[in-house]
Amino acid sequence: MDGTFECFHLEQVTQQISATLSVAPAQVRSAIELLDAGNTLPFIARYRKEATKGLDELALRAIEDALAKARELAQRKTTILKTIHEQGLLTPELRRQIEDCPDKKTLEDIYLPYKPKRRTKATIARERGLQPLADLLLAQQPLNRSRSDIVRPYVSLENEVPDEASALQGACDIVAEVWSEEAATRSWLAEQAVGFGRVVSSVKRGKKEEGSKFEMYFEHGEPVKRIPSHRFLAMKRGEAEGVLRVGLELDDEFTLRKLKQRLAHNSRFEFHRDLLTTVEDCYKRLLHPAAESAILQELKEKADEEAISVFASNLRELLLAAPAGPKVTIGLDPGFRTGCKVAVVDSTGKFLANTTIYPTPPRNDIEGATKTLRELIAKYKVELIAIGNGTASRETDAFVSELLKADGLSVTKVMVSESGASIYSASELAAHEYPDLDLTVRGAISIAHRLQDPLAELVKLDPKSIGVGQYQHDVNQTLLKKSLDREVESCVNSVGVDLNMASASLLTHVAGIGPKLAAGIVEYRDGHGRFETRGQLTKVPKLGKKAFEQAAGFLRIREGKQPLDNSAVHPESYYVVEKMAAKLNATTKQLVGNAASVEKLSAADYVDDQVGLPTVQDILAELAKPGRDPRSEFKVAKFTEGVNDLKDLKEGMVLEGVITNVTRFGAFVDLGVHQDGLIHISQLSNTFVQDPSEVVAVGDVVKVKVLEVDLDRKRIAVSRKQVAN
Repeated sequence: MDGTFECFHLEQVTQQISATLSVAPAQVRSAIELLDAGNTLPFIARYRKEATKGLDELALRAIEDALAKARELAQRKTTILKTIHEQGLLTPELRRQIEDCPDKKTLEDIYLPYKPKRRTKATIARERGLQPLADLLLAQQPLNRSRSDIVRPYVSLENEVPDEASALQGACDIVAEVWSEEAATRSWLAEQAVGFGRVVSSVKRGKKEEGSKFEMYFEHGEPVKRIPSHRFLAMKRGEAEGVLRVGLELDDEFTLRKLKQRLAHNSRFEFHRDLLTTVEDCYKRLLHPAAESAILQELKEKADEEAISVFASNLRELLLAAPAGPKVTIGLDPGFRTGCKVAVVDSTGKFLANTTIYPTPPRNDIEGATKTLRELIAKYKVELIAIGNGTASRETDAFVSELLKADGLSVTKVMVSESGASIYSASELAAHEYPDLDLTVRGAISIAHRLQDPLAELVKLDPKSIGVGQYQHDVNQTLLKKSLDREVESCVNSVGVDLNMASASLLTHVAGIGPKLAAGIVEYRDGHGRFETRGQLTKVPKLGKKAFEQAAGFLRIREGKQPLDNSAVHPESYYVVEKMAAKLNATTKQLVGNAASVEKLSAADYVDDQVGLPTVQDILAELAKPGRDPRSEFKVAKFTEGVNDLKDLKEGMVLEGVITNVTRFGAFVDLGVHQDGLIHISQLSNTFVQDPSEVVAVGDVVKVKVLEVDLDRKRIAVSRKQVAN
């Protein structure tokens, strides 16, 4: 048999992806061609709609992931085929089985008997010459001889088989391993586990006190097919912290009865009773642990996928939070002993001034802090105050409220999440941006920037440090990083980036750019001044045609030489706009932003070999509202005065708050008391809610009613039911 193997067949994979995702084969084929040609997801989704028949980014991601899985599976098949071929054990039937195998789990089950093994009871028995006896047991054909006559020839002191009992036990060890490696048996047990098994957890001896937060899982069990991801991850966290044991519970009596019928099938065989005992050993020692490991692994992968999907959704909401816009802003990083760091930035985000005030304990210098803040507000005509939501934030917020109220100032104060601000302030990037400033001042500047433009500031952080959800440290970190990086890229490109203002951090996430080209763009800009046209990008060293093609449509040039450079119209389609302008006897400049003129144009008139109807429709929409920001309008939650602490909350109170996190089981809301409240999924709406993210999103301003306050456990239960939102 030829030793070369090719297991990846593009057309077959295309059909499989098409069937799995319910996307037409032609769309899948086009998407794969575009991806393999090095195109980015945002570029394909926005500028290649004709080729993909309008597939959006989510569909393209699914195709990209399915393609990667198919290639990985094909690679594994090739490796397995080569390994078995080298062993001289590859039959045409086995080759067909492997090549046709639909998934990794089934593939590994087929490969298991041929896999190089560590030393087991069975390998030791084989070394002692007991394989022929095991073959007799596996055949289960009556031999019509005494048991002793059959077993005695395998007794050998030289082979460390001192007696017949040892010979029989060794042969049974081989049989148990062979049975445990049968793909059909493993598949049947997996079906039993999924259909009827339970995931169970119990507390380890002596761990009750230190593991009290996992109390609900001390004696807990749920069906495999129904356990929610967040509860499974909680159990796994308890296990990782050494508090819980987590396992798979099956109906052992039923399972063993069925396995005995499947495996020890000939009651007239001389060694039938021994085989019945071997079935029990095989199940308890090999099959059940393998099934447990596989099921828990599958549940973990499923839980990871669901959790990562929630984290990505939360991150998207944070990144696309409404920007307060170009306003002079004070960033306040609150503290007690070390005081509150104050930083003023202008409307473009440029740093102007900094100081430290001490309105909080132990100093309580309200008078001095009031004087300083009053002077800064007047001197720089401050419009916004951003207060970090960490330590001493409530006290600082109360102080600022009093000051603004007493002076009658029309300055808006907003509580801003400072997750990751300390990580940013200690980073190389922050040191490069503000080399002469203290870490704490950099943190205050970051807090101000987060209010002005959350997206531009948050891209400076590793997405994981933004704090996007529970269990983010428990899930597969490689998958989490891939998913969050994709989300950042998607958000940055959906908003668009000002080529002359953007930091290297922001430019990095523009389609086709990446960190090296981003640094090159900033360096070129610093040396040659602002970009006047998108075309100038090609002068940046190492920025070639492909990078330009991918990036150009997502970059904006305000007040440049070409008005279309401040829109999402791609340079490859500028000629279409010129045709449109000519038809109206106008210039391109007169057409951009002129909705009335755009309405006179018919998309069908401009379809040609280069651009199809979807692209022309996008061009018309963009001309009517060029560079439209997809982010929502800036709104502020008004925290209830006098409610600054958990102790201030009373059942029945109706409060306004901001959604800080959305999970599968509900949403968390900042109520201004230094501890988020939980709106359980059952309390999100007066109607049934399947998925909390369909009802609320991070950053939403909501009204809630307090249901319960647990001071000891620092837990707040709130509801949106019967509250007008």
